[in-house]
Amino acid sequence: MKKFFFSLDTVLNYKEQVLDGLKAEHARILMKVRECEHAIEMLEQEHLRCAGEFRENRFNGMKISDIHTYENYLEALGIKIRRKYEELEKLKEKEEAKRNEVVEAKKETSSIDKLKEKKFKEYEKAVQKEDEQFIEEFVTTRRAMAKIMG
Repeated sequence: MKKFFFSLDTVLNYKEQVLDGLKAEHARILMKVRECEHAIEMLEQEHLRCAGEFRENRFNGMKISDIHTYENYLEALGIKIRRKYEELEKLKEKEEAKRNEVVEAKKETSSIDKLKEKKFKEYEKAVQKEDEQFIEEFVTTRRAMAKIMG
């Protein structure tokens, strides 16, 4: 019997390539999310450290110019932190959208894959049936030959 051929193999290969590309894009976005979360964590730690230092220095007494410097720096850090949170939200939205694309691509790929499995099982059944017919013909021929030969 001829070799198994699935007519949608090229489509399946294409869909798998698309899925792999989407997974790679999703991984890159996830990495950016993690980097942004890390940057926020570092900025918040710096804010806490500087605020603690400011409180301690203020308790011990400090110049007005130094107070303004600390306040300005803390305000700038607060602004950076807010901007990073905004960036993080946008990245999370991109990540969710990309994850949805991956899920949809996976559904498409798996539906074609299931169809291929079904067609392959049908092919295997046909091969088995053909083999059984061949064996049956062989046995029948052998019996007929045995009767003739005596």
